[in-house]
Amino acid sequence: MEPIIKIEHLEKEFKLKEMDVHALRDVSLDIHKGDIYGIIGMSGAGKSTLVRCLNFLERPTGGTVTVNGKDLSKLSEKELREARKDIGMIFQHFNLLMQRSVIDNVCFPLEIAGMQKAQARKKAMEYLKIVGLEEKAKAYPVQLSGGQKQRVAIARVLASDPQILLCDEATSALDPQTTKSILQLLKEINRQYGITIVVITHEMAVVQEICSHVAIIDQGNLAEHGKVEDIFLAPKSREAKRLIYQGYEKVAEMKGKRCVRIVFSENSSFEPVIGNMVLAFKSPVNILYANTKDLDGVAKGEMVLQLPEDEEIGHKMIAYLKNARLAVEELEGYVD
Repeated sequence: MEPIIKIEHLEKEFKLKEMDVHALRDVSLDIHKGDIYGIIGMSGAGKSTLVRCLNFLERPTGGTVTVNGKDLSKLSEKELREARKDIGMIFQHFNLLMQRSVIDNVCFPLEIAGMQKAQARKKAMEYLKIVGLEEKAKAYPVQLSGGQKQRVAIARVLASDPQILLCDEATSALDPQTTKSILQLLKEINRQYGITIVVITHEMAVVQEICSHVAIIDQGNLAEHGKVEDIFLAPKSREAKRLIYQGYEKVAEMKGKRCVRIVFSENSSFEPVIGNMVLAFKSPVNILYANTKDLDGVAKGEMVLQLPEDEEIGHKMIAYLKNARLAVEELEGYVD
């Protein structure tokens, strides 16, 4: 199946007074219809530049972006404006019009598109209902919480019937509980309307919460990409490991020898695997970290263990854990 967004060898260079900044280097990605695709990286990695290249708010220096089979670089300005109608965008700071009421904010793009006022208001109310804010229709943005403002921004985008929704750090300004509710709303919109969603974030927890696929950007380069579950189970690049392990407490022992990270599936999480292993080998292990992550609605338990330094026992324990159907990765010290 042809991807809805195809990025090939994308380059973006900014020419500043004193130097040239290479924001993106040879990035290639396929995003398929109905995906919730995460693009993650630390501040300055180039992820926001990448998302702005997806609708040509930033014109790439090289490479191509193809959306719905159209190479955006070959479109006229008029054709590009038409293509952008299929691509909605929400931002970290909501970008609402403060002088307009909630319903008038949602009506705004409909009015620009030439829809009659009565029809626009009817449609706006439908989308406010979807985001759970119909009772706030006459309120003004200053009267809303951060989460409510973001819901208005989502309703405003949905009113234009986009096929693709770009979310640039859309939950970064929100508290954890509100973030969770907004992510669940996006997930429901994706499920109900089949809208392809691209989520730009610096938080792995956001990706793990709702994304099916993820691309990890590091200093303008594509460090790793694939299914979220596959990368969570066995991250290969240093940047992927850094993002996945960033929640770990920095205990001194994690720099010790024979540290392994294990991930439990739903089946193995009900078995006392670690306790049975300690009994079987009559040798203790040090549990340095333990947590449960929600990966797109499925609980995944993970642990970091420090195994005995005896090489033979360590090897046997790793084999034991793998035989118990756990994902096992040997850590070369904690990744700062």
